[in-house]
Amino acid sequence: MGFAQAFPVTYINILPSLLCTSKRKLCVSTAKLSPDNDPLLLSATASASLRYHESLRPEPLFLDPYAGCFVPDNTPEDVIQDLHPYCLAAKFIDDKLLHTVNLIDGLKQLVFLTDGMDTRPYRLQWPTSTIIFDISPEIVFKFAAEKLKDAGAKMPKGCIFCHIPLESSDMEQAMQFKGYSGSRPSIWVLQGFPMMTLANFEEVLPMIGSLAMKGSLFLGELPACLAETDTEIKSNIRQRVDKLFMSNGFRVEIINYEGIAESYGQDFASGHSNSILFAAEQLLHSDDQMESWRQEFQRIEDDGDEDGFEEL
Repeated sequence: MGFAQAFPVTYINILPSLLCTSKRKLCVSTAKLSPDNDPLLLSATASASLRYHESLRPEPLFLDPYAGCFVPDNTPEDVIQDLHPYCLAAKFIDDKLLHTVNLIDGLKQLVFLTDGMDTRPYRLQWPTSTIIFDISPEIVFKFAAEKLKDAGAKMPKGCIFCHIPLESSDMEQAMQFKGYSGSRPSIWVLQGFPMMTLANFEEVLPMIGSLAMKGSLFLGELPACLAETDTEIKSNIRQRVDKLFMSNGFRVEIINYEGIAESYGQDFASGHSNSILFAAEQLLHSDDQMESWRQEFQRIEDDGDEDGFEEL
């Protein structure tokens, strides 16, 4: 995913070498980094700066009362007049997320693939029985968690937050250990998640496809660097993205930034963003669903064998 060194965000390739060590372990950095030079931390801070400055606008798309605790003390409080595509995407994701989660009965499972500084768990009003799984880099999450604690950030009552380190050796097992169930509806959100290449995203999609129950929602923003560094996706983006999602069981819609901006009464210059905003629906059954049906079919088959034996 794109990484930035400072506000405003500029996506550049500064991520250290990546390594994939198993089928269900995502590609993560293998370099030893510190908070002073970690590109993951720098990128997450840059995105937080965008949310911070958006909150300062006279008529902001959204308010993030916690973004300021991540930015340096000397960050200028100048009001940025131009609408940044990252903030437009964040507003779209917020609204779609809240609308959909309130349609789910019972336990509500949200999975956020983030940069470690996502404040949605604290700044949005979640219904009771919501459990949020945050998958993000450990070094960024720990830094952000301390800042959020000092700022007094808390989850709404009746909701649960679980962090899953991006570096986990088995992502599916780690989520299931925390209580995730592929037999229940879920909503997946991707924004800020550290990916540099299309191949990294191709590692993420199969994991989501195997864990997400049929009918689950997956929405988010693919970073501009995917389109900028991959000539194939840049020249034929809609067909390439659609094929990629469909091959993993998702029906996807590419969202037009200009149309979203117009719906919010905002001006947004065409071509201002190379990022890819999307919303997708899972069309296939999760691994948990398939396993439940396999067990049920096996039970029926065993019952039939026993009945047949008794008749003899």
